[in-house]
Amino acid sequence: MELDKEQTQEIIARRVAKEFHDGDVVTLGIGLPTKAVQYLPQDVHIIVQSENGVLGVGAYPDKEHIDARIINAGGANVTLSEGGCFTDSFMAFAMMRGGHIDITVLGALQVDAEGNLANWCIPGKFTPGMGGAMDLVVGTKKLIIAMEHTAKGAPKIVKKCTLPLTVAHKVNMIITEKGVFEMRADGLHLTEISPYSSLEDIKQTTEADFYINID
Repeated sequence: MELDKEQTQEIIARRVAKEFHDGDVVTLGIGLPTKAVQYLPQDVHIIVQSENGVLGVGAYPDKEHIDARIINAGGANVTLSEGGCFTDSFMAFAMMRGGHIDITVLGALQVDAEGNLANWCIPGKFTPGMGGAMDLVVGTKKLIIAMEHTAKGAPKIVKKCTLPLTVAHKVNMIITEKGVFEMRADGLHLTEISPYSSLEDIKQTTEADFYINID
């Protein structure tokens, strides 16, 4: 089945949402990771932290209820959930660096078989800066990478990252439209295959070596 970009991102976001538990404090990277909150089970309520100083990020507002003062780290207008609050950057980064974030979900340019992540820079191309990703990844209790499996047909799960690293040996899980990988002590394990893919397809589009560990 040929998936368009919107379908692909929905598949990934829905699977990411299953990793959240009631009461989790979660930070979501811009783009695809933010879509995961749309698919939370009704009995799961999480606290979304944004690195620019919003604790308790709510839903995106409709045009009639936009408050231009309330934005997330990506610059998008958001709302504040009941009980939410604003902090300065000092407190926001203290949360991130201090181990107070249960789960961080980020996109990636590359992830490799050692749990290394590259997601902020392609040499020779314009980049606005690394943002807070490096702070997020070292302080979070669990790091999930949510990304499309390939980029223009090229594998994004590689043997060794060739792009500048965001962090080394910190990735815990990779979720793509084709399946789910977990990083364990002995290496990368494929633990789920998407209904829209197959083991053969994953082998052909994944450069990194991996174990097959599907229940």
